Amino acid sequence: MVNPINKTIELGDGRVITIETGKLAKQADGSVTVRMGNTMLLATVTAAKDAAPGVDFMPLQVEYKEKFSAYGRFPGGFTRREGKASDYEILTSRLVDRALRPLFPDNYHAEVYVNIILFSADGIDVPDALAGLAASAALAVSDIPFNGPISEVRVARIDGKFVVNPTFPELEKADIDIMVGATLDNIMMVEGEMEEVQEAEMLEAIKVAHEAIKIQCQTQLELSEACGKSVKRTYEHEVNDDELRKDVREKCYDKVYAVAVSASAKQERSEAFEKIIEEYKAGYTEEELEEKAEMIGRYYHDVEKEAMRRAILDEGKRLDGRKTTEIRPIWCEVDYLPGPHGAAVFTRGETQSLTTVTLGTKTDEKIVDDVLVHGKERFLLHYNFPPFSTGEAKASRGVGRREVGHGNLAHRALKRMIPKDYPYVIRVISDILESNGSSSMATVCAGTLALMDAGVQLKKPVSGIAMGLISENKGQNYAILSDILGDEDHLGDMDFKVTGTKDGITATQMDIKVDGLSYEILENALAQAKEGRLYILNKLTDTQPEPRPDLKPHAPRIETLTIGKEYIGAVIGPGGKIIQGIQEKTGAIISIEEIDGVGKVEVAGTNKAIIDAAMRAIKAIVAVPEVGEIYEGKISSIMPYGAFVEFMPGKDGLLHISEIDWKRLETVEQAGLKEGDLVRIKLVDIDPKTGKFKLSRKALLPRPEAYEERPSRTERPDRGGERRDRDDRGRDRDRDDRGYRDNRPPRRRDY
Repeated sequence: MVNPINKTIELGDGRVITIETGKLAKQADGSVTVRMGNTMLLATVTAAKDAAPGVDFMPLQVEYKEKFSAYGRFPGGFTRREGKASDYEILTSRLVDRALRPLFPDNYHAEVYVNIILFSADGIDVPDALAGLAASAALAVSDIPFNGPISEVRVARIDGKFVVNPTFPELEKADIDIMVGATLDNIMMVEGEMEEVQEAEMLEAIKVAHEAIKIQCQTQLELSEACGKSVKRTYEHEVNDDELRKDVREKCYDKVYAVAVSASAKQERSEAFEKIIEEYKAGYTEEELEEKAEMIGRYYHDVEKEAMRRAILDEGKRLDGRKTTEIRPIWCEVDYLPGPHGAAVFTRGETQSLTTVTLGTKTDEKIVDDVLVHGKERFLLHYNFPPFSTGEAKASRGVGRREVGHGNLAHRALKRMIPKDYPYVIRVISDILESNGSSSMATVCAGTLALMDAGVQLKKPVSGIAMGLISENKGQNYAILSDILGDEDHLGDMDFKVTGTKDGITATQMDIKVDGLSYEILENALAQAKEGRLYILNKLTDTQPEPRPDLKPHAPRIETLTIGKEYIGAVIGPGGKIIQGIQEKTGAIISIEEIDGVGKVEVAGTNKAIIDAAMRAIKAIVAVPEVGEIYEGKISSIMPYGAFVEFMPGKDGLLHISEIDWKRLETVEQAGLKEGDLVRIKLVDIDPKTGKFKLSRKALLPRPEAYEERPSRTERPDRGGERRDRDDRGRDRDRDDRGYRDNRPPRRRDY
């Protein structure tokens, strides 16, 4: 017997979210379905009963998957089956992971798997806004220890008003688009993009999100109570020795503190810390270490964390000796590589990005074929983080989730500064060569320089900074750190990244790991971040004040042309014959598509001569013939009464035998004309009924002095009921008043 339990959440605008448990996937530790409109997710959570030996961290795995059947579509590819996770699925998984991970107990180390599957979608509601709620609700109806619940909502500002969980069409008009994850009391995660907004506006959006999240968290608590899952399972994942913990602290703390305030470089500092722990371990036998090594490592990590935090809070001394507001030394260089279309090096302290820009044509667009998002992407940013950047001796194993996430943040930071009508497809590649804190922000800075070096006319340059927070007593004592190191990121209570121009924020990513962080602290942190961001921006513009006025010589050139949509077929030709012929003849790359009822043509080439030749050919096809204009045409066929001349692509007219020359011709060949010849002609008339073109070569030739214009038939004298006329060979023939001879119609003349 199925007895599902349901809870509903009113969004306040007539929409309802329904959470249901007890019907599907009942063998999982917890499972729920979350539905809004016709969008429906299934979330399940399972956890191992015990932690694996030697594991001293939280082995959480979050997987978000979308079924193509959810939207009535077939997957692409030969297998017609869902394969590896798309970037969108990876990014959604990371959003959920970042909100959940800090809320598992510190001493809980069992493997936990959260699976969220989109089974139904309508293309209107955005499913990633429901993924965090679904995951947390699945944990709420399980017995897995979790200090939640949490929920996530998307907030967008549309026409000046904040909207919770906006639809796809609404998002297209938003100037703020952020995802916020929070508990009943605290903000846990923020990520999103903005149209150069101020810090106060972003904080307002976060507050709107938190109010909606509180309602969703309260509903989950009621759901957990209804399922009888308020009491969680017991576990024992750590073996502790209080005497050993005390001993490690007494013998190591002062040494660690001395290193923490010594203002040493990363490698030197790491070696000093390693020496301290090795000296401590030397006091134990191998047999004792087999039993105590894991605990010693854990206790020593706590000592390091405490010493570094106390150095900052008590003495204001950071690991590298900087003040809390101080930015590490920066040096930049553009045009570093001769081959790419744009290149830059950005180095800040011990973090370095070598970034390149490649400009391409429409054929280089990225095809996006996700379940609900399908189209083309013209601005690409790829981030690579090889192991050697941190001195690790291991092989690179492809693109990881972290690289996708960091690249997405940099992409969001820069994309709104690319002009919407920019004709080139752009690929930015950031290779991190050194890393000690905030390589994603180094990517933003290097990306700005490389784009300007490539001649991309950015609206405004963008910089980015990573901030940190060390706090105690629920924020009663805290220090905000500008331009954090890797160790400060790991040991701090908050890290957030902010990117923007001189006029406002373009993107942000925030992770908060402590309870009770007030909006006042967030406001102060954002204000300090703005100062640092503008300082870094000045360093960028000192190196490259503005985009290059032109592309580099080896970059492709692109020109665009707008034509009537009725001419698209004429330019393409049957089976692509015309456009392919132009490309083959000129060497240009041509793309054409209909946008908003007009044809948009892009012509790319390696030099201006190639583009000009292709543009002339296209303009000739779409040009409107004008009476009185002179053209050069090609004779396509010869008839007894004249020749047909193609004077514009796809347009031909009759050059009558009487219009070839001033002298009388018996045949076209008498004028020395044959098929395939080029001939200059003048368009003398267009039949208003049939649209046929009448051409003349004679009109472009000098008129003979002795030439007498023969009178037209209407000008000849009337000779009575029966008159004589001459046929085409000059012979007389009888015609009646109607122009008929022997009741037979006259010979047809085609004009």
